[in-house]
Amino acid sequence: MAEKKQVPLRLSAKLYDAIAAWAEDDFRSVNGQIEYLLTECVKQRKKDGKYVSQTLDEPPEFDIK
Repeated sequence: MAEKKQVPLRLSAKLYDAIAAWAEDDFRSVNGQIEYLLTECVKQRKKDGKYVSQTLDEPPEFDIK
């Protein structure tokens, strides 16, 4: 199995909380959820040659209460 690389990652508190809640729903750790989401984005990019979003560089807005 290939060695995994460690990458420091800074997230806003709202983004972290959203990913943590999503990870809990999917029975994953936060790290596992981030890895899953990144893997899916890379698969999508390879599939159609496009980014998932045209606004990828814009900060996300969250409606989390």
